[in-house]
Amino acid sequence: MVEVCKVHEEHLDKIEKAKRNLPDDETILEASDFFDALGNPTRLKILFALLEGELCTCDLSNITGLSVSAISHQLRILKDRKIVKYRKDGKSVFYRLDDEHIREILKVVLKHMEE
Repeated sequence: MVEVCKVHEEHLDKIEKAKRNLPDDETILEASDFFDALGNPTRLKILFALLEGELCTCDLSNITGLSVSAISHQLRILKDRKIVKYRKDGKSVFYRLDDEHIREILKVVLKHMEE
């Protein structure tokens, strides 16, 4: 059961402060897409694996137990949401986390789960 107020009383100063700090609707939508991408166990497994450094699609296929085609589909979602980047090296394609922010988010998630 979720606890809720027993009386209806609005705290206008807190409401106004919260409204001023809200991002615009486009940013909210982008953030929602970002978190949606993290809401899939396969994509999270890929991201946690990439914490150790860049991996090619064959490596990620082995780690997850999924086909390269299935991994490619998941990586496309992560790439479109600017969560991973890639580079080509001959016939191989290596993926890595997009930036340090992604790395920090994943580390915070792991720390939170340990509590």
